[in-house]
Amino acid sequence: MADQSPRPGAQRPAGRHGQNGSQMIDRRAFGKVTGAGAAGAAAVSLVGLSHPAAALSSSSGSVADNATAARTPGTGDGSFPVLKQVRAGELTIGYAEAGPARGPVVILLHGWPYDIHSYVDVAPLLAARGYRVIVPYLRGHGTTSFRSPHTFRNAQQAVIALDIIALMDALRIEKAVLGGFDWGSRTADIVAALWPKRCKALVSVTGYLITDREKNKLPLPPAAELAWWYQYYFATDRGESGLKEYRHDFTKLIWHNVSPTWAFDDATFDRTAAAFENPDYVSIVIHNYRWRLGLAEGDPRYDGIEARLAAGPDIAVPTITLDGERDPFTPAGDGAAYRARFTGPYDHRTLRGIGHNVPQEAPEAFAQAVLDVDRF
Repeated sequence: MADQSPRPGAQRPAGRHGQNGSQMIDRRAFGKVTGAGAAGAAAVSLVGLSHPAAALSSSSGSVADNATAARTPGTGDGSFPVLKQVRAGELTIGYAEAGPARGPVVILLHGWPYDIHSYVDVAPLLAARGYRVIVPYLRGHGTTSFRSPHTFRNAQQAVIALDIIALMDALRIEKAVLGGFDWGSRTADIVAALWPKRCKALVSVTGYLITDREKNKLPLPPAAELAWWYQYYFATDRGESGLKEYRHDFTKLIWHNVSPTWAFDDATFDRTAAAFENPDYVSIVIHNYRWRLGLAEGDPRYDGIEARLAAGPDIAVPTITLDGERDPFTPAGDGAAYRARFTGPYDHRTLRGIGHNVPQEAPEAFAQAVLDVDRF
C-alpha cells in the first residue's frame, strides 16, 4: 500500500468531494480535463468514466458526473492475451504486453496486494490508441523470479525502481510514460525523480510517495494509523506467519477495506491472488514494510540512492496525479499535501466514489490521464 509518511491534514473530513462537493459543473473546464474540449483531442479522448458512482475533479476546480458508464470493470473474465519473460538485472521479469511493438511505450506498475490485472482494462484502451503497453509483475509477484537462489530478497524502494530501469534496458526502451498506484506510484515517482531522461511523463495515484524513513518514525493521528494496521502486524513474526498461512483471505480483506465501493467478484480477486503464490511473495512483502519502518536493513549498495530519495527530490516531468476519493490513504486537500513536489506541467484529479485500486476501479479515467499527460 501507499507510504505512511506524515502529511498535512492526514485525516480527511467526512463527505469531502473534490474541492467543493456542491460545485456546479464547469463544462468548459470538464472538456479540458477529459480531452473533449481541446483542439484535436477528440481522437484520443475516452467517453465516460469507469464506475457508476465516479466523478472527476481537476486542479482547476471542475467537477463532472459520470452518466455514461455501461459496465462495472474488473468483474468479467478478462485476462492478458500475451505474457512474456525477460532477464533484467537480478530478475527474470514476467510482464504483459499489448499494442503495436513500435508504438510509444507506457509502463504500468501495480501495487500491493495486487498484480498486473489491475491494468487489464486500461491496457487495451491505450493499445487501441497506438501505445505499446508493458505491465510487469513486481519482484515477488506472479512469474517474476530471482535468477539466483542466493540473492537477498530485498524490497527497499530503490531496488524496485532499479528493477524497472533494468526492464527498460532489457527491452531496449529508452523512455516511457510511467503510470502506477501504491508500490507502483512510489516506483514510478522514483524513476521520474532520479532518472527523468527515462520518464517521458508520469501518472501517479496518491501523488508523491517516495519514502523518507526518518519521517516514518513520526506518529500519525490515530484515525490515520488505523488504516495501517497490517503494516504493524507485518512487523511481528506472527504477522509474517499470518500472511503466509492466510494470504488469500488476508489480501481479500485488504481489497474490501481500501476499495469500499468496488463490487469485484471472486473470479476477479482469484485471478490476481494467483500472483501471490510466488515463492518469494511473503519475503518481499514483509521486507518492504519492515524496511519502511526502519525494522529491516536494505542493501548498502543502494545507500547513496536512498540518501537522495530521503531528501525528497522534486519531480519535473509532466505529471497528472490521481486520488481515489474513497481511498483511506488519500490525503485531504485535493493534492495540496504533495503539490509542491511536482515542478513541471501538472494537473490533479480526484475520482469520486473510487477507492485504492484506481486503474481497476476506474480504467477509463486512468487511461485518459495517460493520454492527457502524454500531450503535456
